[in-house]
Order: sequence, then C-alpha cells, then structure tokens
Amino acid sequence: MTFKDKYGPTALVAGASEGMGAAYAFALAARGLDLVLIGRRNQLLERTANQITEQFGVKVLPVCCDLSDADVVKQINDAIGDLPVDFLVYNAASSYIGPYLATGLATHQGIATVNMLTPLSILHYFGGKMVERRRGGIVLMSSIASFQGSGYLATYAATKAFSRVLAEGLWYEWGPLGVDVIACCAGATATPNYLQTKPGKASLLEPKPQLPELVAEECLNRIATSPSFVSGTGNKLVAFLMQYLFSRKRAITTMGNGMQKMYGIKDDGTLYPFK
Repeated sequence: MTFKDKYGPTALVAGASEGMGAAYAFALAARGLDLVLIGRRNQLLERTANQITEQFGVKVLPVCCDLSDADVVKQINDAIGDLPVDFLVYNAASSYIGPYLATGLATHQGIATVNMLTPLSILHYFGGKMVERRRGGIVLMSSIASFQGSGYLATYAATKAFSRVLAEGLWYEWGPLGVDVIACCAGATATPNYLQTKPGKASLLEPKPQLPELVAEECLNRIATSPSFVSGTGNKLVAFLMQYLFSRKRAITTMGNGMQKMYGIKDDGTLYPFK
C-alpha cells in the first residue's frame, strides 16, 4: 500500500512558505498527494506552490492567512470549501530568543497562540473529520528543546513540550480509530529562520544542523511506528544524554549555557547584538 493509499489524496501543511514546511510539502507531493499550503507570506507561498506543481504535477492550493488569527480555521475552510484534508502537518511555530523579561508579555502570548492554541483548533476540526472517516495522518513539529527547560528560549521550549505531549496523547486515542499521529522532535535545522539568527557554536559536541528535507523524510517514514521521535542520529545521542545520563538540573543548565554561548548572552541576562 502506498502512502497515498493509506492516508488519502490531500494533505494540508501549516507553515509551508519555506524551510521545514516547504520540505514537508515537497515530500508529500513526491508521494502523490495534492496539497493545501498555509502561510502568511503570500509571495513565498505562491513560489513554493508553483515549484511543486511544476515538479510533481499535483494540485496545490496556497492559502494566505495568519495562524495567530482566532478565526483561522474558518479562513481555511472558506478557502478550501468541501475539500477533505486527509493528512495534516502543523509545522508553523513562533519563537523568541533572549531573556524572558526582555520582551513584552504580548510576545509570549503570541508564541503560545501559534504554537499551542491554533494547533488545538486545527486538530479539533480537521483531526475530528479524520476520526469520523476512520483514516488520516497528523504530524506535529516539536523540538528536542521540549525535553527540559531552556533558559533564553523558555516559552518556545515550553510550547514544544505541549506539542509533543499532545501528539502522544492523540496517538493513543486516535490510533485505534485509523488516524496516525506523531510528534517530530527536531534539533537545529538549517531553515531560513534559524540561519537568520546567526547562531554560534554551543559546544564541540553540538550536532550539525539538519537539512529540512532529511527531517521531513524521516518523519514521514516513521509515522505509524511511534508516538514521537527525535530526528537525526546526532540529536538522538544528545537527547539520550540529556534525558537519561544527566540529572535534571544538569540538563537544564547545559541547555541554558548552550543558548548563552550561541547567542552571546551576558551573565546578567542582556544580549550582545546579534552578529
């Protein structure tokens, strides 16, 4: 049975303009699925859609909307009509790097909206439809930052823990009902957004950033085999070290120290200017 036979003909990718989301879109198109691509940067979204159509000949519907909007599910529904969504990738994420109090509360609330509240709405609606049809697949992008607190990335890491635990719970509930759910816990990935932060090296043991295409392929090959997984051999080793060999205190300290070194954060919590 092919991937398309198992899950259905149409996939929705949220956060698909470029980077990780675009990598999922290309990987799903290569498996023969038509696509609905969600993003807020229309020019990039249209470019990705056109490239996929030209390369794979599948139908691609770009839908430009802001995933922080309270009515985003309605906006998507208005755009796609009665088209069923058979496979869902929620890749969109908002983040902030720096001391927690160095930005306003609205920043943290915005991160919580995009990374937690919007996925809840999208999963409740589109996941609910999959459960009704007794067929479907769902990917929630999480992070290896989800396994412990991370200084200077505190809100993002907390929301990624939410994504991972949510996916694991729905894996248990929905698997017997024909809907596969998986959380992909990625490490540093060479996306445009990540590279724009100009990160330094945290340590000599830090894995090299993965290519988005490799993360997407590993995840699509792993779905239906486990509720969550860590992508990439180097990240798997780091995750094992942090979870099973380090104490909780040491793991959290290691993460915070790494962020401090990567982004030039002073001991008093202020940031050196980004390089």
